[in-house]
Amino acid sequence: MDTVRLQRTYLDLTTPHVADACMRLGISVRCAPVGIRPLWNGTHVVGRARPSRHYGSVDVFLEAINRSEPGDVLVVDNGGRLEEACVGDLVTLETARAGMCGIVIWGLHRDSVELRTIRLPIFSMGTLPVGPQRLDIQEADALLSANCGEHTITTDDFVLGDDDGVIFIPLSHAQEVAKLATTIRDTERSQAARMHYGITFRQQACFDEFLAARKVDATVTFRQHLRSTGGAIEE
Repeated sequence: MDTVRLQRTYLDLTTPHVADACMRLGISVRCAPVGIRPLWNGTHVVGRARPSRHYGSVDVFLEAINRSEPGDVLVVDNGGRLEEACVGDLVTLETARAGMCGIVIWGLHRDSVELRTIRLPIFSMGTLPVGPQRLDIQEADALLSANCGEHTITTDDFVLGDDDGVIFIPLSHAQEVAKLATTIRDTERSQAARMHYGITFRQQACFDEFLAARKVDATVTFRQHLRSTGGAIEE
């Protein structure tokens, strides 16, 4: 799936929709650590991952940007360090000017005022004034993969991020995940709309029927019941 189609397909899908779809399809749900949050509310970003591992200097980011294509998301691996910020205004502005659509940082950022002015979607673990004072040796594969918490991200993945966090999905599964996530989204919206008109979720889910079925067979789960009735509230 090319960049434009990817962004159009996932424009109105949230990370919960996609996480539920991955679970139903048996695709590993790879989320960024819970501490990685957007700089402002209402953030939504989707694009192919462009990995970059940080060693103390911004040149690795510039090299990653050099290799990028418009619509990519820079995924920065700083090992979750809390003693230094690794991305600031100049790297962010360079990323934006290259046509990339966001940055996900397993680490910290700085220059928060400037970043909000640049307005490129950024997810990080927080902010710190001090930058790196180390300079480690860059590994040969620094631009081939990046860790984000327990997960390893490559250019074979794409990134979806919003107010609920960040999720990484294999590009090879982009279409099937989107198709199921769209069904889940539409089902939940329909359920919510009916609730606003006075039809409770218990009524929609035939909850009394579930309780009766569970009395007969204690192994019957609510999840199984929801699937049989077309519900999508949990996976």
